Amino acid sequence: MPTLHRQESVFVLELGDDENRFSVEWLKSVHSILDTVCEHDGPAALVTVGRGKFYSNGLDLEWLLANGDQAERYVTDVHELFARVLTLPVPTVAAVNGHAFGAGAMLAMAHDFRVMRADRGFFCFPEADINIPFTPGMAALIQSKLTPAAAVASMTTGRRFGGHEAAEIGLVDAVAEEDEVLSSACERVRALAGKDRGTLAAIKSTMFASAVEALRSTKS
Repeated sequence: MPTLHRQESVFVLELGDDENRFSVEWLKSVHSILDTVCEHDGPAALVTVGRGKFYSNGLDLEWLLANGDQAERYVTDVHELFARVLTLPVPTVAAVNGHAFGAGAMLAMAHDFRVMRADRGFFCFPEADINIPFTPGMAALIQSKLTPAAAVASMTTGRRFGGHEAAEIGLVDAVAEEDEVLSSACERVRALAGKDRGTLAAIKSTMFASAVEALRSTKS
């Protein structure tokens, strides 16, 4: 399950040590941790990171298959997590330590910045290959961060991008060696931790208004 620790003004949210799929309890835990970060009085920034081979493999498809009657509520909850991270009133970075697939890659996209491991791990939107169309909200989130060409190249192909390829196309902002991914991500936002939260929240809400509206108004 997710855990939180601090490196001075930088809060590090560790997503877990397995595939870090979005179980119902996992979603609740992440929201609780985000509450803790937002309620902190002093300067703050957020870095998310996985442990081991995975950043996140996204939706809990096994649970969805067993709980089809709750699918609509589940997708709404996932959308809300994306919308919240997209507009979080502190600087955010995804330290992509390993595989980021589907909704896991979308979670990374919702951050302000992304730093990915250079030598191993893939960043991928596999929807075209697993026959699961993007919801309007998910598509809007991804397209709010990418050029049209990069969106087509990543969303319609199911292509798996390694770190350097992901940086070239704009899926991530930087790459780093395995033992430097987290420290690089922390350094990227440490100097930004003192930004006024009200101003930052207003800027993000304006920048990503269309994506947030799509995420919060679509259920499937």
